[in-house]
Amino acid sequence: MKRICLLSLLLLACSLSIKAEEPLTLWYNRPAATWTEALPLGNSRLGAMVYGGTAHEEIQLNEETMWGGSPYRNDNPNALTVLPKVRQLIFDGKRAEAQRLIGENFQTPRNGMPYQTLGSLMLTFPGHEKADGYKRTLNIGDAVAGVQYRVGETTFKREVTTSFADDVVRVRLTADRPTSLTFDASFTSPMQYAVKAEDDCLVMETYGSGHEGVEGVIRGQTWMKAVAEGGRVSVTGSVMHVERATAVTVYLSAATNFVNYHDVSGNARQRALERLQKAVATPYSKAVQAHRMRYASQFDRVRINLGSTPSAQLPTDQRLRESAQNEDPALASLLFQFGRYLLICSSQPGGQPANLQGIWNKEVLAPWDGKYTVNINLEMNYWPSDMTGLGECNEPLFRMLQELSVTGRQTARSMYGCRGWVLHHNTDIWRCTGLVDPAFYGMWPNGGAWLCQHLWQHYLYTGDTKFLTDVMPVLKGSADFFLDFLVRHPKYGWMVSCPSNSPEHGPEGDKSGAGVSTIAGSTMDNQLAFDILYNTWQACRILGKDYNAYADSLKQMFTKLPPMQIGRHGQLQEWLEDADNPNDKHRHISHAYGLYPSNQISPYRQPQLFEAVRNTLIQRGDEATGWSAGWKINLWARLLDGNHAYRIITHMLSDRIYPNLFDAHPPFQIDGNFGFTAGVAEMLMQSHDGALHLLPALPNVWSKGHVAGLVARGGFVIDMDWEDGALKQAAIQAPLGGQLRIRSYVPLQGEGLRKAHGANSNPLYSLPPVKKPLASKDITPAKPVLRRIYEYDLQTKAGGVYHISRQ
Repeated sequence: MKRICLLSLLLLACSLSIKAEEPLTLWYNRPAATWTEALPLGNSRLGAMVYGGTAHEEIQLNEETMWGGSPYRNDNPNALTVLPKVRQLIFDGKRAEAQRLIGENFQTPRNGMPYQTLGSLMLTFPGHEKADGYKRTLNIGDAVAGVQYRVGETTFKREVTTSFADDVVRVRLTADRPTSLTFDASFTSPMQYAVKAEDDCLVMETYGSGHEGVEGVIRGQTWMKAVAEGGRVSVTGSVMHVERATAVTVYLSAATNFVNYHDVSGNARQRALERLQKAVATPYSKAVQAHRMRYASQFDRVRINLGSTPSAQLPTDQRLRESAQNEDPALASLLFQFGRYLLICSSQPGGQPANLQGIWNKEVLAPWDGKYTVNINLEMNYWPSDMTGLGECNEPLFRMLQELSVTGRQTARSMYGCRGWVLHHNTDIWRCTGLVDPAFYGMWPNGGAWLCQHLWQHYLYTGDTKFLTDVMPVLKGSADFFLDFLVRHPKYGWMVSCPSNSPEHGPEGDKSGAGVSTIAGSTMDNQLAFDILYNTWQACRILGKDYNAYADSLKQMFTKLPPMQIGRHGQLQEWLEDADNPNDKHRHISHAYGLYPSNQISPYRQPQLFEAVRNTLIQRGDEATGWSAGWKINLWARLLDGNHAYRIITHMLSDRIYPNLFDAHPPFQIDGNFGFTAGVAEMLMQSHDGALHLLPALPNVWSKGHVAGLVARGGFVIDMDWEDGALKQAAIQAPLGGQLRIRSYVPLQGEGLRKAHGANSNPLYSLPPVKKPLASKDITPAKPVLRRIYEYDLQTKAGGVYHISRQ
């Protein structure tokens, strides 16, 4: 017993040592001048942006269901009438005419409703214009923002939390000299709003706006109450006054009347008031402790240390400015963990999924309305979830998919005459599923298929057959659509999507959206169709004989899809025709989906395709918008080139990250943050290609480090240390048990390890049957030069922990 206790103490000491080394605080020596310098807090439902001013403080507020519009649909039944003609025009090569016909008959005036803001809390501190010793912080280790400064001989502090425990925003203000706190508090908003006093509270009512002919029906209420230690609190008109207090806690509680995508009958007042009353009754120290414990239960699952240099001691904004010149591996660690922080703060069970802004938005009309763009962006938001220990953060996305499978069923039937359900390239809180935006962008009926990949991947990480049973209707509904929607290409004989596009890109280039993207059978379409049909087929086999006949129909279809093709420039073709321009630097690299996030392109199983997609990435170049850079980190990690992935990281840090570490498209989109986190995880560990590959794409600059808590498919949890660019040792937890195949660039040793033979028997590591590619007659397809690998099998038991090390 003493030995076990001693071991526990040693492990705890090691854990605390690792935690102390981690760069978990953003800090600045001046207040925020702009929104992208303010610091984000959130508990999934409530969001706050803290500016940290001295004489004037703004805390901008969001509630996840504060959206414009009301329940509506944007299907256009004319689509079904013209669909045969559109298809014929595309097959005849008259793509511009087909796209014009789509614009006239598929689209409606309703292009999605906007995510909106509640408004802001404004605090005014007379006499605080000249302050010294200023510091502003965000500790992502406990989700607390802080402000500290001196005025004369008095030190003032603020601590802001969006509580995970009792679902309110708390602002704690203290002074180290008694009776030194005097300030006014008020509300403002760019929305239509009204403020009134009710007893000792201020109440702001915010009105969601109408949009594109859809009435605005959301009503938000934000309640504010201040509890002072010493001094006096009073309310006059629309202003709350605090005079001569020593400490003050300001409570903010907000809610709307939103219930779900077709019900807005909720009581915003009752919801907000009940949360406020409960929060005020809890002592501050106890409340903050509960918040920290709830948050840490998720955040503390993963630890990372990529090394540190003196740059880690600098203010965060200075570190970013100097990142291109100074080696700062701790900044990459911080941004990795910041992505996990943002996902925890914007996507919790029972809430809405993280949108283009996460939950943070100060506008009436956010960029791109802050909607859910599903031709890459929403998917990126959830790339790091399972792999970095945040599997439950998927729940809002999975619930959205269930809701979309309901609203999208009418769209599939009325616009395409198909069974199942369909989603195009965008949706919103009302779960619209028709075309959004002009046909150049909107004629893409693959959103449901891509999002369903997240359901299948979650199953591969968890092995949870009950979950698979629960989501099978969603998978089957998406597969049903493609069984009906795919048509035979008259020239090639393959089954293809038509009409569709390769997202936001056409063979002739972008031309600022004035070009032609509409086409049949783009490579990404074929990859997505394969994944939804093949993964649903696998689910049928797992769930049993009731699905046997249906599984046969799926297999018959996915075997008729086009193979991937290698073009005359050595590239992976984006379209059925060899039309790629090697000088095209377009931000979307949609046909690389087969490499990441899918697993249809492997260096060991499809080496020619692997080299072709590598050529495509080289031709597209490294410069990119923020989200595209995030995708490219993952792609280069899957290409097993850690130094090139790090080159993208360097570009992203120096040119695509705002001072508060938000990703810059520009403007701000949160997807790049999540892409960055997923990309770093993929550089350190991969499990998509039939084995757990340890340190597959480690860059030279991260020659020594440690990571703990990364999750591989099959549920395996990995802790590992490396030195001199190679694995030193690893501990592998096996909650589910089963065979684990380990891939490494160095020979390994450990109890139970044996040299790998044959296919991996773990079904959660099964590999897809990818067709042999076709190649241009003008080239001899190249194969990659790969590092030698060592592969081992380890038979694990559920709950076991296994240790391996370098020989």
